[in-house]
Order: sequence, then structure tokens, then C-alpha cells
Amino acid sequence: MKKIMLVGKVGCGKTTLTQAINGVPRESRKTQAIEFHDSVVDTPGEYIEKRFFYNALLQHGAACDLIAFVQDCRDTISTFPPGFAVLLKKPVIGIITKIDVSPNHQGFVRESLESLGIKEIYEVSAKEGIGMEALMTFLKGKEDEMLEER
Repeated sequence: MKKIMLVGKVGCGKTTLTQAINGVPRESRKTQAIEFHDSVVDTPGEYIEKRFFYNALLQHGAACDLIAFVQDCRDTISTFPPGFAVLLKKPVIGIITKIDVSPNHQGFVRESLESLGIKEIYEVSAKEGIGMEALMTFLKGKEDEMLEER
């Protein structure tokens, strides 16, 4: 599996998703700084919420194979500025989280991610494991795809 950087606002579920991807027990906590794991870079929500952190996202994103824009299914505003995905110069996917909490509210978030040009969008509940199999299959498939290109 290649390295993925998770980007999203505070509380959207990036750390829980990181723990699910890495197969470690879930521990609720606030990410204070960028955390590096074998296959995941977990970023604090403030890094997308405050412009002066954008350079850190660009720098650390450069070392990743894939960027995931993570958004809570209950969000009513778009977290990501228009054109931000282009700046990252990496493939970008969307991940809609917490679908177990509010399964009928993904519409706005999906539309906002699609408006950024994101075509590959996954709906998951990392806490309950819903949708994680499809996401993991995609992430592992990306590795095979990249190895074939070599």
C-alpha cells in the first residue's frame, strides 16, 4: 500500500480513519501535529482551516502517493478551497466519513467534493467499519497499479 495523506477539518475523522487503515485499536484524541505512519500521513485539521499552514500540506503531500480530502457527512460548508487539489500535484480522492451517524446527509458533501474535480469518492464509517473494505481495496490496488508502471 502506498502512502496517503489525509486532509480535512478538525473532527472530521482523519485520526479514526488512520487507525482503521493501520488496523490498530481506536483511540479518540486530537492530532496536534502531522503524524507519520507506515501508509498514512495524518494532518491536524487546522492545516486546512488556516491558510498559513498550506505550505506544510504542500510539502508533506509531495512525499505521498495519494491525497485524500476527508469530510464529515454532516458538513454544510465545503472545507476545501477551490483549486487546492491542483496545488498538491498528486492524485486526490474524497472520503466522506461518519456515515453511520447520519447516513442520509452525504449529498452536499459529495457534490462539494465533485465540484473540486474529485471523481473517486468513498463513503465510510471507520468506527463501524462500513465502507472500509472498498477503500482498502482501492488503496491496495493503487500499489499494484504503480508497481506495474515501473
